[in-house]
Amino acid sequence: MKKKILLTIILLAIFISSIPQIIHKNQGESESVGKVNDGKIVNAYKLPRKGENFKYFSLFDYYVLGRCYIHSGIYKTILESYAILEKENPNYIYRIMECSKRKGGRPFPHRTHQNGTSVDFMTPLVKNGKPKTFYDKIGMFRYLMKFDSHGSSRINKKVKIDFEAVAQHILILDKTARKNGFKIRKVILETNLKDELFATKYGNELNERNIYFVKSLPKVIDELHDDHYHIDFEKI
Repeated sequence: MKKKILLTIILLAIFISSIPQIIHKNQGESESVGKVNDGKIVNAYKLPRKGENFKYFSLFDYYVLGRCYIHSGIYKTILESYAILEKENPNYIYRIMECSKRKGGRPFPHRTHQNGTSVDFMTPLVKNGKPKTFYDKIGMFRYLMKFDSHGSSRINKKVKIDFEAVAQHILILDKTARKNGFKIRKVILETNLKDELFATKYGNELNERNIYFVKSLPKVIDELHDDHYHIDFEKI
């Protein structure tokens, strides 16, 4: 009996937490207030849970934690980038990771992601030159994946980060952001991985574009950014 009551309470809590995401409607323009590490978002836009070639990485994170919100201009930026990628790189299903809460503020354990201008994108993976999607489906545990300095998974060395796809996506995001009145303020990717990124064709172009990549971070923070690339946008 006690177990049934506890289960009922848990399910009810999950449902109540999901209501804002279920009923939310995107309309008007957003306003980002303050900084990425001390701010809020007014009239945030909720990203779609999935599209033709992208998905939000975790149902629990999307509905219960509600970290799927973003500034309206960046909402357009992201969707337009995936529309381009659908034509240029149709073999991938991309994954969006954590963004901001509906009203902003700190989404623990992140220090940033507070004002609707920060987005985490999952690193695409390949195995023997082909997309490897198994690890894309493990939800929030994907944040725990570890890679060596060459981008090989510590679980399976044959599974590697597709640096070409990462660089291509960042270039397209920079292009679509500028169409919507934004630009990339900074990119965070584990510093040991940048040489592999810039060694690719798109990575070389990325380097020439002078998009800022954070050069140094505390070790603990740096090592948390091998399974995703974090992007902060800002208005032009």
